[in-house]
Amino acid sequence: MNRGIVAIVGRPNVGKSSLFNRLIQNKLAITDDQPGITRDRLYGKCEWLDQEFHIIDTGGIELKNLPFMEEIRAQASLAIDEADVILFVVDGRVGVTNQDMDIMNLLYKSKKPIIVVANKIDNVDLLVNVYEFYNLGVEEVYPVSALHGIGIGDVLDRLVQILPYKKQKEASDAISFAIIGQPNVGKSSLTNAILGTERVIVSTIPGTTRDAIDTPFVRDGRNFIVIDTAGIRKQGKIYENAEKYSVLRALKAIERSDVVLLVLDGTEPIEEQDKRISGYALEENKAVVIIVNKWDIVEKDDKTMQKMTEKIRNHFLFLSFAPVIFVSALTKQRIHLLFEAILAVYENYQRRVPTNVLNEIIMEATLMNQAPDFNGGRIRIYYATQVNTAPPTFVLFVNNPGFMHFSYQRYIENKLREAFIFEGTPIKIILRKRED
Repeated sequence: MNRGIVAIVGRPNVGKSSLFNRLIQNKLAITDDQPGITRDRLYGKCEWLDQEFHIIDTGGIELKNLPFMEEIRAQASLAIDEADVILFVVDGRVGVTNQDMDIMNLLYKSKKPIIVVANKIDNVDLLVNVYEFYNLGVEEVYPVSALHGIGIGDVLDRLVQILPYKKQKEASDAISFAIIGQPNVGKSSLTNAILGTERVIVSTIPGTTRDAIDTPFVRDGRNFIVIDTAGIRKQGKIYENAEKYSVLRALKAIERSDVVLLVLDGTEPIEEQDKRISGYALEENKAVVIIVNKWDIVEKDDKTMQKMTEKIRNHFLFLSFAPVIFVSALTKQRIHLLFEAILAVYENYQRRVPTNVLNEIIMEATLMNQAPDFNGGRIRIYYATQVNTAPPTFVLFVNNPGFMHFSYQRYIENKLREAFIFEGTPIKIILRKRED
């Protein structure tokens, strides 16, 4: 169950990125003794006691007008706006600074739950420094060492206690699909084309949409819910120029959807941010359709569509299963193909395979191509069963999961895709050791 969003904030060089890496158990954030290394927000996922939540690492908040500080403050403010709980990180060796007090006053205005984490408490002798941080006006301060992992469990326990339980998606016969992508690729125009009405304000200025908008509608007797992802709430030049603002809203929309429409601008080159946003859809195991918008103004010949498809396949190798649809939201060109794709991938997302047929395919695949030796042994697959849909999830009972090479697992997945119709949906394969 996803419990929401936690933002890590604080002044520069207090160890926010080290704490972020420790919580997500991955060295995603760059850590360095030089203040101000983290400029943009980084996003990760944390799991604790069967609970799951998103973590945001922010740049250090400075009140002085140093290079990039205005942008960093804007990024941190955006993270605070979206967070359910704030981890305020301070330097346990330095003690309370005037800057810490100023940041705390800023955080109080957010009216969000705040957990103060005194970092760099690497030994027992430094614990006495923690009491000074009660001057920030909090009831509890958590001493930790992000570097050594000391005290992290206590912080996670507290987070799980106070994070809100998100309302679960209600069972419905409606297919919900989220429209995600970078600003100004035409998400709102596409929503209007789908609905046949000016439901969403459309502008050529990136970031016009402020909130995720869910709109139920009926098409050809089938119930749908379209989720138009949003930009940011606050006005102002700094917020308008924050390029990464769309990610949090995209995350929220993706979690509520069955199918994700990744919208690309057919007139612009594919960027890293496109791949980054699409990666969240894959992490959430959602069905995906790639939409190339503004196709009406692209100069093209009879090979342009094929070349564009090949380019997309090369950039989005991890979405090789996703169909690519070329549309024009402005002229409503090929919009009907979009609905055909949504219905098809949703059906595949919910597909269930008969156990006997599944095992025939697996057995045939292993006979045709024997597994390689890996980690001191050769994988043997005894039995397979499908345990879930949305996405289709298969458990393979094997002699030793450690013997499975990633390339052979990919081979098994490809064989499943060849045998069954799984276009548009990811497949999950879980390995379990067969008990004697």
